[in-house]
Amino acid sequence: MNHPVSRPWMTDEAEDLYSMASEFFDREIPARRQLWESQRHVDREFWLRCGKLGLLCVAVPSEYGGGGGSFVHQATVQEAYARHGDRSWGNAMHSGVVADYIVQYGSEEQRQRWLPKMATGEYVAALAMTEPSAGSDLKAIRTRAERTLDGWRLNGSKIFITNGGTADLVVVACSTDPIKGAKGISLLVVETADAAGFSRGRPLDKIGQHGADTNELFFDDVIVPAENLLGEEGDGFAIMMRKLPQERLIVGITAVTAMELAVAVTTDYVKQRHAFGAPLLDKQHVRFELAECATLTTVARSFLNECMATHLATGLDLATSAMCKWWLTDVQCQVIDKCLQLHGGYGYMTEYPIARLYADARAQRIYGGTNEIQKELIARTF
Repeated sequence: MNHPVSRPWMTDEAEDLYSMASEFFDREIPARRQLWESQRHVDREFWLRCGKLGLLCVAVPSEYGGGGGSFVHQATVQEAYARHGDRSWGNAMHSGVVADYIVQYGSEEQRQRWLPKMATGEYVAALAMTEPSAGSDLKAIRTRAERTLDGWRLNGSKIFITNGGTADLVVVACSTDPIKGAKGISLLVVETADAAGFSRGRPLDKIGQHGADTNELFFDDVIVPAENLLGEEGDGFAIMMRKLPQERLIVGITAVTAMELAVAVTTDYVKQRHAFGAPLLDKQHVRFELAECATLTTVARSFLNECMATHLATGLDLATSAMCKWWLTDVQCQVIDKCLQLHGGYGYMTEYPIARLYADARAQRIYGGTNEIQKELIARTF
């Protein structure tokens, strides 16, 4: 699209951050993408370089090594990264979710111990919620932690874990009192380097997002020190529910940015590609399809901006965050599918950006809580 993207929530300082981050990603991502996809994870050198530039934990207070900013700055880094069409780097989980958990619910000792290394990239963090038999229904998790003299004995497994293959810190949702159901769920932080009984499965073979570090994790009598309990015992489910709106907002940021990129690369393609003696853009059907995609994308951006404004002012409520997540990701898939069709056979070739955007988009409707679950959450407010 030719008109500039409207981001009224982005301050002048955030605009400078956006420019700096975009220049860095412009240089680094094309050179590293093939490596990431072949090894199925982002190399640690990239994390460390991002740490030196201040792109990690930008919303973490400076006394813990972070950027001292707000969610505006975290959203800005996410926008700058997502506009490249890459879905390998798990910083949204590392900085946007796990760091936020530790800042809000960690003890002072935990903040001092973990956040500075997360801000430099020395530690990569993951959140382990989903299990082979429990996805969006977090109350059904079976991973169990039993008290010991010095802490907890953790047993169970997790699947589809972002950053799971390289994480140094894993926040594990587990049941510490099965009789209490949701009120018996707690969060334990596993420091993987010293965790006997902790193991990782092979990188999961996904349809898209091939460079993203996604693994199954196993906990076999892993001893977790008592001081690694995040928040209070039994508060885990409530903490996750309170933080899910921000996680879903981050998914929405990725969705809208991907749509904007899809429309841009498709517009360029139909201007250059000729058929029947004229550019594809001269065909009325092509123009109408692009007009529809541009309209949907513009409306999506407006809704995202409204959600951002609400979240920054008062915090996004559960129902609105569910609307944000399901609708934006559904429209993302619709728009990218139409854009791929306008590429014809070339759209199915992986060397074209639209093919990557298409394959990477599908998971957006699943993680962060499936879109069907989002609709159920909305319906419960009626």
